[in-house]
Parts: sequence; C-alpha cells; structure tokens
Amino acid sequence: MPDATRVPVLIGVGQLRANRERAVAAAREPLALMADALETAERDAGVPGLLQRADTVLAIRAASWAYADLAGAVAARIGARPRTAQNTALGGHLPARLLERAAAAIAAGDSEVAGVVGGEAQASVGALGKAGVDPVAELGWSAEPGGPPELDLAELGTAEQLAAGLFLPARVYPLYENRLQADLGLTPEQGAAWSARLYSDYSRIAAAHPAAWNREQLTPEQVGTPGPGNRMVCEPYPLAMNAMPHVDQAAAVVVTSLAIARAAGVPEERLTHVRGGAGADDHPDPLRRTGFGRSAALAAALDRARGRTGTTADELDVIDVYSCFPVVPKLAALHLGLDRHAVLSVAGGHSSFGGPLNTYSLHAIATLAQRLRGTGATGLVHANGGYLGSQHAIVLAGRPHPDGYVGDPEPERIEHPGAPALVDPACLAAQGADLVIETLTVEHGRSGGPQQAFVVGRTVAGDRLAVSSAPGDAGTAAALSRTALPDGATTHVGRTVRLTLRDGQPAVALPGGTA
Repeated sequence: MPDATRVPVLIGVGQLRANRERAVAAAREPLALMADALETAERDAGVPGLLQRADTVLAIRAASWAYADLAGAVAARIGARPRTAQNTALGGHLPARLLERAAAAIAAGDSEVAGVVGGEAQASVGALGKAGVDPVAELGWSAEPGGPPELDLAELGTAEQLAAGLFLPARVYPLYENRLQADLGLTPEQGAAWSARLYSDYSRIAAAHPAAWNREQLTPEQVGTPGPGNRMVCEPYPLAMNAMPHVDQAAAVVVTSLAIARAAGVPEERLTHVRGGAGADDHPDPLRRTGFGRSAALAAALDRARGRTGTTADELDVIDVYSCFPVVPKLAALHLGLDRHAVLSVAGGHSSFGGPLNTYSLHAIATLAQRLRGTGATGLVHANGGYLGSQHAIVLAGRPHPDGYVGDPEPERIEHPGAPALVDPACLAAQGADLVIETLTVEHGRSGGPQQAFVVGRTVAGDRLAVSSAPGDAGTAAALSRTALPDGATTHVGRTVRLTLRDGQPAVALPGGTA
C-alpha cells in the first residue's frame, strides 16, 4: 500500500446558493461566499479547526468582483496562514486542475491540508447596480481594488477573433455545434432535439440539488423551443441552452493526506480518494486549430486522465462533463463511445444548476465527492476553459487506487501542424473573393429575428478567414439562418458566399446577394 502521508483524499465539501431573490439586503460579495463555503466544508469534514491548519489555499478568480489577492483574503477570513496562497486567471478548467495540483502536492509531501475555493456574486452585483447601491460604501464590500473587474479584450480573443466578432462564448461555441451537426449528417431538427433532450435531463438533476440556481424541471420542448423567455441567442442555441452566469454561488473542497484524515478521526466511509487526472491546453484561438468538428484538447484530457488512472469508460459509474453549451457534452460522449443521450452530469449543468463563471466544475467535484463516499464507485469530472481550449479531467473514487495518486498536474500542449493558414479578410474583400463556409452561426436580436451572421470560411487556396455580415445587414443574416436552407440542404456548411467591402470593412454576403 502507498504511504498514507502521500495519499490525497477529499474530506470536506461545501456548496451554497445565496440571494436567489436578488435582494439588496441579502447581497454578499464573492469573498464572503467563498469563506462560507470553506467553513461549510470544514463542518462537513467534522474536524473543527481544520482550516486553520491549511498550508495551501487555491482560489479561483472571481469574475464579478475584483481582488488584489483573493487567496490571501480567503486565507485571512478562515484563519489560515498557508505557505502557498495561489490566485488564478480566468478559466473553467481551473477547478479540476487546481484539485490536481493540490493532490499532487500532497503526494509529493509538500502539503498536508489544502483548500480549493471559488465563487461568484453576479446576481447581487446586478441587483445592487439597478438599485443604485454602492457595495463598498454602503455594504462594506472589499475595496482592494473592488468593483467589477475591468474587461481586458486580450483575454477574450486574438486580434483576428476580435475583428470578426468572435470574442464571446455565445458566438464561438455554436461554430462547433453547427460543424459537428454537418459532420454527423444530422438535420437542424435532429441536432436541436439532441440538445433539448440533454438539457431537459440536466434540469431534472438540478431540480434536486440544494445549491442549484434554477430548480424547475424543463421538458425538451421548453428547452428547445424559441419564444418569449427563451429567445434564440446564436443559432442553434436558445437562451435555455446558454450558461446562466448571473448567480450567487460558491463551492469549496478540503483535501488532506490519508494520514491526516485518519489522525483527525474522519471515518473511512467519509473519504473520497483523488486518484488523479490530466489535462491538455490547445491554442487559445479556435481559428488556429485544425477544425471545428471536434476538440483535440478535450479528447486528450479524457484519454490522459483515464490512461493515468487505468480507468475505461465502462468503469466510470458517474461522469460530469462541462456543459456551458450542448456541444461540449456531445463531443465528450462521442469521444468516450457513450450513448448520445447519456446524462453526463451530477450537478445539473450550467443553464439549470448555474454557471458561476469559472467555478461550476468545483460544484461538480463537491457533488461527486459526496456521492462516492462509502461506495466502491468511480467518477470523473471534466472541466473546460476558454473556447474549448484548456481541458482537465480528474478521477475520484470511493476507494483508493492501488498506487495512490497517479495523476499529472502538467497539461499536454496540443499542436496543429496541419491547421490552415489564417489570412486577413481585408486583403481579399476588395477583390470580391468567394469563400466556402467551414462553419457559421447567426446571432438574433432581442426582438427575435436574425441580426448578424458570423462565418469561418476557406478561400480557393484553402486558407481560412473569419468574417461577419455587415452590421445592420439583416438580409444576409436571415439568408444564412438555419430556417433559410437551400432546397434539400441540411446545413450551410460547404455553401459558397462572397467576401465584400461594406463601408470600408470586410463583410460576408451571398453571391449576387442581399448586401
């Protein structure tokens, strides 16, 4: 058996949902929610004073409020004086990767007690803004530096993405969905029905979760039918298939060595073993990857995690896959060889459980840890960051791995030597060049109609470029909508469009077209 001082176990988890009513008087900042989640995890472990012994505090960056040193502030709140207090950048993959790092540090003998925590208070921030309340002056929220973090466009995408308008997740993930639908030969109706069924099932799981933001169980028709309260955002995803970031939620886990857990009197049936996992980092810009019908990083993370732990897909009793948009669990299910309607969630997904920016997968980890206690079952949590760019998967179990911790905290770097050259559309637009659509999406306005198309295309030479229809050109957007397919076609992928100049800017239009 491995040395018990080098075997990482989850001994306490904490989750909370706060201020669902968006009341000014109930608003609390993310730091307070995180401290609450950690204290809940300590009570769950049943070891008073455990947090004060934490030598490691890993805090996931909050997107709803700015902190100069979030990990240090959290540590101060819980009375800890950690040797390691680490803050992060943005990324939904971070909960799994931070847990991996905490487990690896314990396995290396560099840590004994670690806390991983994250939380958001976007619902309260929005409510306070509407009410004209200053959170710092009137409620005492942190002011170092305080306020919603400044938006850094460089974190949203490359210059080419920004120029093409592909700097929002709601615009980028549909590019993958629509390409996947084309590659699988599905009709728009079949692809949409698959998504609606998945997210209906997720809503059923969320309805039973005490920390879920939305507890209404939705039918596939309610999820998939656009209309009042469920407007189409970017085709093919109506609002119910988009992540819900306007939440107040927090989660935390406490990881110790098996020796510490036993010395503290934690019963063996209360332990969840961190067997290990692995990750992969792709190029952050999807335009510089090979294609849009799959994710090489997602596949690598799942394969590496299962390979490191010696776990086949059939041996995984429970799986939670990141679900900011339906294409992510679809890609995971296809790669793992699972049924297309497999429900790969323990928490309920981003649209129903809630999408607290970078922290969702920490809720999944906490939920899975509770579910595995006292069982012989094994589970996996997959976490996704960026535009399918940073991936991490980690395997937990009710029983130890024969070799203890076997994960790898360092991600594999995905390369794309065969990716097409990326060219500037401005160089070709004046010539009126033709493009073949590689993938696309159409964004709808709040009134409900098609507003703007976003196209990734290939030139005659095979080079790639990204371009949108001109602002105000609703005609081209409508012509590229899924509701305006040519007779007999099931997708616009493969269709030829024209690159033109509109008001001096490159824009996509139909040949002979609408622009």
